[in-house]
Amino acid sequence: MVLAELGGTITNALKRMSNATIIDEKVINECLNGITRALLQSDVRLELVKNMQDNIKKILKNEELAAGHNKRKIIQQAVYSELCKIVDSGKPPVTPKKGKTSVIMFVGLQGSGKTTTCTKYAYYHQKKGWKPALVCADTFRAGAFDQLKQNATKAKIPFYGSYMESDPVKIAGEGVERFKKENCDLIIVDTSGRHKQEASLFEEMRQVSEITKPDLVIFVMDSSIGQAAYDQALAFKKSVSVGAVIITKMDGHAKGGGALSAVAATKSPVIFIGTGEHMDEFEVFDAKPFVSRLLGMGDLSGFMDKIHEVVPMEQQPELLQKLSEGTFTLRIMYEQFQNIQKMGPIGQVLGMLPGLNSDMMPKGQDKESQAKIKRYMTMMDSMTNEELDSTNLKLMNESRIMRIARGSGRAVREVMDMLEEYKRLAKVWSKMKGKIPKKGGMGPVSRNSMANALPPEMLRQIGGPAGLQNLMKQLGSGGAPKDLMGMLGGMK
Repeated sequence: MVLAELGGTITNALKRMSNATIIDEKVINECLNGITRALLQSDVRLELVKNMQDNIKKILKNEELAAGHNKRKIIQQAVYSELCKIVDSGKPPVTPKKGKTSVIMFVGLQGSGKTTTCTKYAYYHQKKGWKPALVCADTFRAGAFDQLKQNATKAKIPFYGSYMESDPVKIAGEGVERFKKENCDLIIVDTSGRHKQEASLFEEMRQVSEITKPDLVIFVMDSSIGQAAYDQALAFKKSVSVGAVIITKMDGHAKGGGALSAVAATKSPVIFIGTGEHMDEFEVFDAKPFVSRLLGMGDLSGFMDKIHEVVPMEQQPELLQKLSEGTFTLRIMYEQFQNIQKMGPIGQVLGMLPGLNSDMMPKGQDKESQAKIKRYMTMMDSMTNEELDSTNLKLMNESRIMRIARGSGRAVREVMDMLEEYKRLAKVWSKMKGKIPKKGGMGPVSRNSMANALPPEMLRQIGGPAGLQNLMKQLGSGGAPKDLMGMLGGMK
């Protein structure tokens, strides 16, 4: 999860307050001071942090507190609301519409990850059913067209650029016209960046904007520059009509809070954040779910979106039927591990579930968990169809285990560990036998029956029976419970 250290620090400050026997002024001040330090360390602007602290204190002085209201809940809600204000521009983003050709122009300083972000943006919309295309109007940086060409080819997205033409305005105009004729409904124009703000950069952007007439201009910002992002964003906004912002490199920089708060101050909404170098490490930004995850409150809607992205609906009924019959094979476990990998880093997935946060995924454990899943899958790749489809572990004798170990290049002990993991998950599924409807939907599955089937630790993490009830409401229909169980089981 992005800004995990900030979220963990704020959550711990709130926990310490909740553990106090009496919520007096001293406890409240200690909590607010802890939150203030965390925000300042994340490079959030001092002015914003001070306003937040003052606003929370005003709420606490409200006469309603004297009437016996729950101070803990009021403070937690106040912190949540004020954090939302810090990262929310208050202005809804302009979004392209299907069925209508939209031209999107990307601008930003050199080194901000603009070209990679263009491809991520195109790839994201391609998965949603759009027909995107990329135009490389960056003739300043050597290798810019080669990079865009490589990224676009990998993502199977059409692209346009030139090794011979040096005029970015001409390339941009030709590329946009070409893809309009090819009925592409999302034409993305990548422009030049500079190490410093130069008059030539802004003049070039203005000319490209004039010839392409973009429906939206997106400013790409490097989160590592922290509060310096404020002046950069304002300068770009004065030159071209910036309608949205994408913040990159949010996976490993402590200054991300400064970039977020600085952009919000410019009234240009953040629409995406880049959380890594890979094509799918790209998250839609929404202030409320973002802050909710930051505080360990979860983001169930985002969690369900990820499930439906990676598990095709046509695959769900067949698997549900197998599971309702109590059939849990190594092949099914393999498929669930594939689903986990498609969802992205486990730490991000955990952050979407209520009651789970970065504290539960120690530093380095996310990569370790992903690596373990890959090792298990490598071992299963060395198994026969008979072994993968059997539910009888007695079949796995010593000679078979040694053969799997040799074939996968792993130790015998590791194969045994993988089989132990299978036994544990199979035990969970055996408790679900007869409690999962065969043809999709939650159907007759009750809160109590699911609560009884879940391992106690898993149930506690979800928030007990009440938390499970809220989760079931979010799940709706379509067989999502088995995906949830499979993923949570695989994270143990």
